[in-house]
Amino acid sequence: MPGPTLRIAVTPGEPAGIGPDLCLLLQPHLTPDVEAVYICDPNLLAARADRLGLTARIRTFDPGAAPRPGTADEFCVAPVALRAPVQCGLPERGNARYVLDTLDAALAGCLDGRFAAMVTGPVHKAIINDAGIPFSGHTEYLASATHTSDVVMLLATDGLRVALVTTHVPLAAVSALITGERLQRILRTLHHDLQTRFGIAQPHIRVCGLNPHAGEGGHLGHEEIGIIAPALEALRAAGMNLSGPQPADTVFTPDSIASCDAILAMYHDQGLPVLKHAGFGRAVNVTLGLPVIRTSVDHGTALELAGTGRIDTGSLRMAVQYAVELARRS
Repeated sequence: MPGPTLRIAVTPGEPAGIGPDLCLLLQPHLTPDVEAVYICDPNLLAARADRLGLTARIRTFDPGAAPRPGTADEFCVAPVALRAPVQCGLPERGNARYVLDTLDAALAGCLDGRFAAMVTGPVHKAIINDAGIPFSGHTEYLASATHTSDVVMLLATDGLRVALVTTHVPLAAVSALITGERLQRILRTLHHDLQTRFGIAQPHIRVCGLNPHAGEGGHLGHEEIGIIAPALEALRAAGMNLSGPQPADTVFTPDSIASCDAILAMYHDQGLPVLKHAGFGRAVNVTLGLPVIRTSVDHGTALELAGTGRIDTGSLRMAVQYAVELARRS
């Protein structure tokens, strides 16, 4: 049986991209126990609905009212004003701050209990940086905003969860960031949230090596011997079920995936290409370690598709589903 109605904040992300379209097309798919509150400029949503030929009745979010689901064409909006005009497919630097305003509003609502979770649409990192605002991604931004030192990016799809030790950094910087202390912090966070948010009593985590063949006994690199293996041994002694360091080219075989609850990759493109091949459009990005629940889509802004209606809402629907499931366990 569904539980009481949960109120979930949804940020559309880059206003010139497909985020507003996704929100408009998401609404009819929401279950009766979910109220989505869209954190955006209501005029943006109305204009995009007109372009797509959709009906959008907008009501202003009332934080004092009890949560109630919207209908297929009724949208609850917590207004945040655009900073510049919007043209589909053409990001505007002037709206970079608007995008962050929507994140700030959603985060504040989660922290004060108005929202059970936040679901974020795709942002355009380059345009935010071009506007003079340092921004490497949602994960890092929300960690900084909540003064959280240990956050973990986890992407999940059917039968596969992949977490990352490093996220949006150049490949040349990865090795220096792989330290025993960092590995232990990230594995503790991953292990804790698999237990508390995913309900896995004794999670089994497979850990990738950094180098090809996990270093080939030191012939292809020494990080596995000098850093990764000792960190894993220390955590095994504390009771964690960890396998590794394992070669990344074999850790993603079907039998290996089926026999663990998550895989920890050392860097972004070591783990995420495999996950996105397995479940692109059905995968969800979850930020672990935060004091709030945050999930997101697994794709970008798709500027060329904005305002066309030729998009798939699967990842956003999954992100909302994950947010609700995680919130109900909290």
